[in-house]
Amino acid sequence: QVQLVESGGGLVQAGGSLRLSCAASGRTFSSYVMGWFRQAPGKEREFVAAISWSGGSTYYADSVKGRFTISRVNAKNTVYLQMNSLKPEDTAVYYCAAADDVTTTPYEYDYWGQGTQVTVSS
Repeated sequence: QVQLVESGGGLVQAGGSLRLSCAASGRTFSSYVMGWFRQAPGKEREFVAAISWSGGSTYYADSVKGRFTISRVNAKNTVYLQMNSLKPEDTAVYYCAAADDVTTTPYEYDYWGQGTQVTVSS
């Protein structure tokens, strides 16, 4: 069982930056692939980024590639999402999630946080 708690969301102007954090409980954090997803009003939840168990491999949606960076510190049971050059279309609730294997599909993630709101003003 893993419990996930996101933080770091907020309101930022277009072109600005935010760093999201996701703290995990439990001793098996390093055994999970970690992902970030987002969901805007009226839209389906979409993949943003994922990182492998050791952090050696990362994966990004085309829409955020080059602007967002996912990282993890297993000793701190934490995964991060650094978001730069933010755009109004990045506005959404951002969720972190844990999976057994690398995947971009939401339903293949077993554990989810409660989400944190990110709002980018134009």
